[in-house]
Amino acid sequence: MRNFVSADEAVKIVRSGDHIHLSSVASVPHALIAALVRRADAGEVDDLHFHHFHTEGPAPYSEERYAGIFFDQGFFVGPNVRANVNAGWADYLPVHLGESQKLYRSGALPCDVAMVQVSLPDENGMVSLGTSVDCSIAAVESAKHAIAVVNPNVPFAYGDLISIDSFEYLVKDDTPLVTAAFAEPTPVERQIGRNCAELVPDGACIQMGIGALPNALAACLEDHRDLGLHTEMFADGILRLIRKGVINGARKKVDRGKVVASFLLGSNDVYSFIDHNPDVLMKDIKYTNDPWVIASNPGMIAINSATEVDLTGQISADSIGTRIFSGTGGQLDFVRGATMSEGGKSVTAFASRTNKGQSKIVDMLNPGAGVVTPRSDAHWIVTEYGAVDLYGKSLQERARLLISIAHPDDRERLEQSAYNRFGRHFLYVK
Repeated sequence: MRNFVSADEAVKIVRSGDHIHLSSVASVPHALIAALVRRADAGEVDDLHFHHFHTEGPAPYSEERYAGIFFDQGFFVGPNVRANVNAGWADYLPVHLGESQKLYRSGALPCDVAMVQVSLPDENGMVSLGTSVDCSIAAVESAKHAIAVVNPNVPFAYGDLISIDSFEYLVKDDTPLVTAAFAEPTPVERQIGRNCAELVPDGACIQMGIGALPNALAACLEDHRDLGLHTEMFADGILRLIRKGVINGARKKVDRGKVVASFLLGSNDVYSFIDHNPDVLMKDIKYTNDPWVIASNPGMIAINSATEVDLTGQISADSIGTRIFSGTGGQLDFVRGATMSEGGKSVTAFASRTNKGQSKIVDMLNPGAGVVTPRSDAHWIVTEYGAVDLYGKSLQERARLLISIAHPDDRERLEQSAYNRFGRHFLYVK
C-alpha cells in the first residue's frame, strides 16, 4: 500500500484547467476541497472544473468569490449550490444519472483528477466507496490521477469494490459522514403515500428516492409482503421496511434477496446497516440505472416526483421555469425500466399544490421548464386526490384525468384552459 500524505500534499497534483470529480452526497472529500481552497487563496491554480452528483456540506467550488478559479458543473443540483447555479456562478450539466459514468468512460467529459472517499481496505486491499459509488468508480478508472481519502467512517459496502492500488495518493481523515434527519410527512404526503401504496402489489420490486413523501409511502407499505428493492438511493424510511421483513427481495429474479442501490443519504443507522452486510449491494450507477437491468425484475414499480405536470402529461422535475432546482436524475432511467418490466408501473407522485398554493398540474409548463419525462413515457400520476393512468390515453383524455386529481379549487380554471386548447369537443370527453 502506498504511504499516506497530507491533503495539501495530495492536491499539488492538480493543475490549472483540470476537470475534477468529487464523490458525492454524504461522502464528499471535504478535506481535499479545503486543501484546494488553500491553493486557490494562494493564487496557485485557476480554471478548475468540478463534476459530481449532488453534494452535501460547504461548496466553495460554486461560490462567486472563486469566479475564474473554480467552476462547478454538477450532474445534479443540491441545496448547497442551487443559488449559485441560478446566479450563474456555477452550472448544471444535464445527463441521465445512468449515463453519468459514460461521460467519463467515453471521454466525452475529461477527468483529470478523481477525488473520492473510501473505506478502510479489506485483507485483499480492496476498498468500498461506501455511500457514494454512483459514477465515482468510472471517474477513478478514467482519471489521469486519483486521490482517496481513507475514512474509517465510510462503511465497507459489498457490490462494486476497487483496489486501493488504484490511487496515486492516500489521505487520512476521520470526519463523520454527513447525515440527514428523518423527514416527517405532512397529512397531504401521507394521503399521497396511501394512494401510491394501492398501486404496489405484494412481491413488487420498488424504486423511490428520499424525503418526506417516500417516507410516507414506506409507512403505507408496512402491511405488504415480499417486496424487493432496486433503486438509486434509499434512506431511513426504506430501512424500516427492511428491518420489518417487508422488503426481503424474495421474489426478485435478479439479485434475489439483495438490496441494490448506488448512493445513500440518511442517518448513521443507515450507514451502519450497509457496513459489511452481504445482503446489500452498492453498485456502479451503470448497473443500477440500466433500464434493461431494472426491467429484469418483474413487477418493478418506479415512484418519482415532479415540479409540475402539464395537461398532456409532460413531466418537469429538474426546474421551475428557467430556475434549475435539481436535475434530470435517474427518473427516465427508471420510468423506462419499470414500464418494460413484466407487470411493472411507472408512477409520478406529488402534492397537487406547491407550498405557495400554486397548482402543480398546469395548462402548460412554465416557460423554460425542462421536460424530464416526455408525455409519451408518462403513465401513472398520483396526487392526494387520487391516481390516474395516462397510458393509452389521448391528449384530451389525459387532460380530463389530470384535472380530476388537481386541487378542487384549480379544476374549473384548468377545465377552461383545456376547453380553450382543445375546443368544444373537450366538454364531451369522459
